[in-house]
Amino acid sequence: MNKKVLIVDDSLYMRTIIKDALEGAGYVIVGQAANGEAAIDLAFELDPDIITLDNILPDMIGTDILKVYKQEGLRSKVIMISAVGQESVIREGLELGANDYIVKPFTAEQLLESLRKIH
Repeated sequence: MNKKVLIVDDSLYMRTIIKDALEGAGYVIVGQAANGEAAIDLAFELDPDIITLDNILPDMIGTDILKVYKQEGLRSKVIMISAVGQESVIREGLELGANDYIVKPFTAEQLLESLRKIH
């Protein structure tokens, strides 16, 4: 079965890079969000298997979005992707339920490896 993915990043360029890498590996992109509000709405509307979640969005931070996902019982696996690579931020993301954390810049191979790891 092809895994459904929601891509959350405020950068169209980043969303395109992630989309191209995942589609090339057989994943199905069911939605894209450029801000936290859309990330929350689409996650519950589309029920994706996987969400790639940027940590710095225009209206909220990824860790706050993770808190909502957790409170509402969202079953999607979440991979945080962020330019913020401080150990404390990575640890907070993982403690809040992210399944993995990738620091930008990253390669398509790193992203696919992370997906293989969580499934």
